[in-house]
Amino acid sequence: MKPRVVLVTGVSRYLGTRLASTLAADPSIERVIGVDTVPPRPEVSQQLGRTEFVRADIRNPLIAKVIAQAGVDTVVHMNVIATPLGAGGRTAMKEINVIGTMQLLAACQKAPSMRKLVVKSTTAVYGSSPKDPALFTEDAEPKSLPKSGYAKDAVEVEGYVRGFGRRRPDVTLSLLRFTNFIGPAIETPLTRYLSLPVVPTVLGFDPRIQLCHEDDGVEVLRRCAIEDHPGIFNVGGEGVLLLSQAVRRVGRLSFPVPAPAVSLVAQAFRRAGLVDFSPEQMRYLEHGRVADVGRLSRELDWAPRSTAEAMRSFVERSPRILNPETVAAAEERVLRLLARSHPVPAKESVRA
Repeated sequence: MKPRVVLVTGVSRYLGTRLASTLAADPSIERVIGVDTVPPRPEVSQQLGRTEFVRADIRNPLIAKVIAQAGVDTVVHMNVIATPLGAGGRTAMKEINVIGTMQLLAACQKAPSMRKLVVKSTTAVYGSSPKDPALFTEDAEPKSLPKSGYAKDAVEVEGYVRGFGRRRPDVTLSLLRFTNFIGPAIETPLTRYLSLPVVPTVLGFDPRIQLCHEDDGVEVLRRCAIEDHPGIFNVGGEGVLLLSQAVRRVGRLSFPVPAPAVSLVAQAFRRAGLVDFSPEQMRYLEHGRVADVGRLSRELDWAPRSTAEAMRSFVERSPRILNPETVAAAEERVLRLLARSHPVPAKESVRA
């Protein structure tokens, strides 16, 4: 069903702004309403086109009045935050993510005009564990449920969304689990991490990472908003990169940190305001996570660009400190020095 009135939450953030401006450029959509607690920056407001901005907090039941008065038929929920610092602390982040979603869903449930709900979630709901499968399908159960932070919030949000789907089976529900976003303009914990002059890694681990180009993420959200694609979908590029490969491609040196010291390093980076590391992100840097995106490609008859292509777009925007060959050569020299300082003892010959 083609939407008539679309409401986008989190419209002042990067992806929310891009989606709202894309939908506003579609003449078949009568109204696009953007909701956030803070107004878009002046330079961003121009990008929103005819989007109507409403300063409102989805944690407040008044969001129901916005939906009812405008006759909203399609809601795209983008206001699930991954960074505690950006939200004003972990407590505020959980309130926005979980309580905000509960209030929004309650408002949608009461609205007779509602026909479609699109929710931006994350593959972080699968967790990160050494026992993980090679690929997580949408039906897979995590080996270890996330116990804190953004990933735990996302698990709770999805639970409430599924409950809404049972109460309003007449509403087309699309739940999109995105892999890590990357691209020429977007800023995420991962892009900030890869932009550090020296990238700390966990000693003895080289996880697989899977990426979603920012343009492809917006396109998937747009398609689910204007078309009917019910269900749960992993969203990201085919293929993977090892973390060491990603670090080399951006021309950085990695700095292996022993596992017991990882939390101390993460705290130091948080205090310095460099990267907002969270416990689940640290586990991701140990074990990685890869999702099967085949269901999305079959449903949309379209596929996002690959992980390698998405990475390339980020590399082109990121000034290199060293070229990949220099990084690889330096790492090789370090490994040789370590091997010399800790030689492997030869096996003693067995006497006859």
